[in-house]
Amino acid sequence: MIYHVVPLTVWNAGAGQPYAPASLAEEGFVHCSPDEVTTLAVVDAFYRDAPRPLLVLALDESRLTARVEWEAAAPAPPPGVAGDTLFPHVFGPLDRDAVDHVLEVRWDEAGRASHLSATG
Repeated sequence: MIYHVVPLTVWNAGAGQPYAPASLAEEGFVHCSPDEVTTLAVVDAFYRDAPRPLLVLALDESRLTARVEWEAAAPAPPPGVAGDTLFPHVFGPLDRDAVDHVLEVRWDEAGRASHLSATG
């Protein structure tokens, strides 16, 4: 599994179509994380002010039709993530059929992403 963070409203807006976040047009790829722990660090570094609820798509890499490349974070990984961690970048839209399950980010009292839980 690889993981992608998305606000619920954004995910639901394109139901029935492959999901193409702004980063695909702006940077040429969709940002993903290699595991749940790294995903929480990414959420804390980049998504604390994002609209909630905040979802994490668990993607089966083998079911994606777009190319996936594992690359180093540039310029550096978020705090708490080892410098040699590679991140999966998807060079095309995310196929909704590739979503194995969806998790929701849970927050602690200090506003930090504390864990992921099953939705539904």
